[in-house]
Amino acid sequence: MTKDAKQRGPGKIKSSVLRWLGVPIGLTDEAFWAAWSGGGSSAGKTVNQRTVLQLSAAMACVRLLAQVIATLPVGFFERKPDGTRVSANRHPLYEILHNQPNADMTAVQFWEVVMVSLLLWGNAYAEKTVSSGRLVNLEFLQPQRMAVRRLPTGELEYRYSGADGRQRAIPEERMWHIRGFSTDGTMGISSIQAGAQVFGAAMAADEASSKVFANGMSVGGVLTTDQILTDKNRTTFRENMQAEFAGAMNAGKTMLLEAGMKYQQVPMNPEDAQLLATRAFNVEEICRWFGVPPFMVGHAEKSTSWGTGIEQQMIGFLTFSLAPWLRRIEQSIRKDLMAPAERARYFAEFAVEGLLRADSAARASFYSTMVQNGIYSRDDCRERENLPRKGGKAAELTVQSNLLPIDMLGSNTGDQQARSALMAWLQSDDGKTT
Repeated sequence: MTKDAKQRGPGKIKSSVLRWLGVPIGLTDEAFWAAWSGGGSSAGKTVNQRTVLQLSAAMACVRLLAQVIATLPVGFFERKPDGTRVSANRHPLYEILHNQPNADMTAVQFWEVVMVSLLLWGNAYAEKTVSSGRLVNLEFLQPQRMAVRRLPTGELEYRYSGADGRQRAIPEERMWHIRGFSTDGTMGISSIQAGAQVFGAAMAADEASSKVFANGMSVGGVLTTDQILTDKNRTTFRENMQAEFAGAMNAGKTMLLEAGMKYQQVPMNPEDAQLLATRAFNVEEICRWFGVPPFMVGHAEKSTSWGTGIEQQMIGFLTFSLAPWLRRIEQSIRKDLMAPAERARYFAEFAVEGLLRADSAARASFYSTMVQNGIYSRDDCRERENLPRKGGKAAELTVQSNLLPIDMLGSNTGDQQARSALMAWLQSDDGKTT
């Protein structure tokens, strides 16, 4: 260390190496350095959040999950004593979770960075701002700047390095900490560190394939002759071949060979074929790591086993990929953002119905069955289709009148009900037309 550096101290070094997004970082910021250095892999590649997102499959998986969840509306509801629920859009949490968590972010932006933090670091943090006993703001905190430790009292202390490079301690009651998949319940597992081998192998395969294209000796074919060419003849022949047959404009031309030359096509060597297979396998490995079906990130080499049709595939994606994250966030909202007295009355829920509206015929059949069996009213169906409620008879539950208990078949009561249903139909417009 230079004399000047010693005078400034290790915590004050502001060289370009010690800057993160333009903010000075001290040597004591262990959370930052752990995220920066990432994890080593057997392939010799350094794995961190920057290098992981340079993999197209990893970027596609993270972007897919983050953007889909970020664009799902977060509803806030009140549970009534009779078991029904109504929208609690006047509750302060509704405005924060549904529209704007803080002054700098919309709800979509906030949930997007929260999901990216969970997918890469396994943890997401937001500092709560409370005014007059009411939550008014959720400020997103970068997970690579956070260090968490448990105090002797049993509480968790969060130490965060701010934009000015200073560390400050944040008490547990002011922190919203969403944990991903965990083995201890305190901290989520970082995908960057736990998946270093998978991501490192994929990086090495990408680098190897790039070097093959840049410096490889791969050729499409060879020309052979029994004669010995002079250096001048070789140079002239190469120039003529380059001018006459190289490039897309010269594709399909007929080659004229002389002096007993023969052309032989060179097939792909096993090493190159194995490299391509390795890269395809790495896509599946990365998708498996993030819990995303490969066909949803453009890897259509193998057909999906999640059924046929868009609706079945979306149900599988919702059940196995999105639902665990959605339930995790919803329960974290209840635990950390609501007062104990509110938890039995209010709850937050992501609206996922829009993901299942691809099959209109199946949706219409479902509504018809629910209405005919008295489970949904017609207004219930209209509400699920984002249509205004009509009220009156449309809000009543109805059943088919020709459905009778088995023990009433042949009885006078059953015959009377059947006749009444027939007369009602004959007096209707459909009956008169018939």
